[in-house]
Amino acid sequence: MEYRSLGRSGCAVSTLALGTMTFGEEADEDAAHAQLDVFVEAGGTLIDTADVYGNGVSEEIIGRWLGRQPAEIRSQMVLATKGRFRMGDGRNDVGLSRRHLRDALDASLRRLGVDSVDLYQVHAFDPHTPLDETLRFLDDAVTAGKISYVGLSNYTGWQVQKVVDLAELRGQARPVTLQPQYNLLVREVEWEIVPACASTGLGLLPWSPLGGGWLTGKYTKDARPTGATRLGENPDRGVEAYDRRSTARRTWDVIDAVQSVASSRGVTMAQVALAWLVDRPLVTSVILGARTVEQLQDNLGAAELHLEAQEVARLDAASDPAPADYPYGGPGIQQRSRAL
Repeated sequence: MEYRSLGRSGCAVSTLALGTMTFGEEADEDAAHAQLDVFVEAGGTLIDTADVYGNGVSEEIIGRWLGRQPAEIRSQMVLATKGRFRMGDGRNDVGLSRRHLRDALDASLRRLGVDSVDLYQVHAFDPHTPLDETLRFLDDAVTAGKISYVGLSNYTGWQVQKVVDLAELRGQARPVTLQPQYNLLVREVEWEIVPACASTGLGLLPWSPLGGGWLTGKYTKDARPTGATRLGENPDRGVEAYDRRSTARRTWDVIDAVQSVASSRGVTMAQVALAWLVDRPLVTSVILGARTVEQLQDNLGAAELHLEAQEVARLDAASDPAPADYPYGGPGIQQRSRAL
């Protein structure tokens, strides 16, 4: 396993993180604990969860696992969780208000069985709460020792810039990371979000690095998915819905390119897709999300895999989102980079 700084902080984390959204839902407690054991054995240190995962069950499973570990393992783990989404029926059980985040953070700490977490991430932007209210709470939580670092998740470019600017203006704890969806099928984040993170010094913690399974080669042009896969159980599932992605020629161009590189390297398609993402600019750690230990072990095979320049170029070409000429295409780039 390799290690990098958590964004602009001095905290070191593994370049592959264990995502735990499946814990308590697609992976029962025994399977989840087995994944955690395998992850630690491979040298992994960053564990990512959220209060909303399984309505708190994911955090509880992690907390019970942590409680069984010797001190030397507990001390190496870097815990990240999130708050923002609804966790109850009350009017204040959702959002980024001081009231909700106070309750959400305290509940997360109880479920995890810890006094503090290393990275506390706001799970999405909240247009109804003033930014200064959210940032004051996060700064207070850092001062109180309940969190070490602040992170963002699912923010757009302008939101990232505004949050960091306001935190710096007020002398408050500034975010160190952003957690966006990012993979070979979702590169549009490179147009505004990645540049905003470069401008503000935020590291990236990409989620869905395998595009919901698309980049593993499990889906084909000829048949809608069936059986025990995420899209087999629900072909209309979220952003990776089969009918949406299967109609795009680019999807199959990317899959063909990943398959070709994987065959030439003698590795799996998942490992190629992960290796491509780990080496993208600003990426701190890529969040793995597995149902089974076998899937996780395959993903961890990408821990020290680095692609050759020609392999990266082939994947880049196949996955190019091909933006319109303006503002993100060639003429727009030329205009912005033209010398005075």
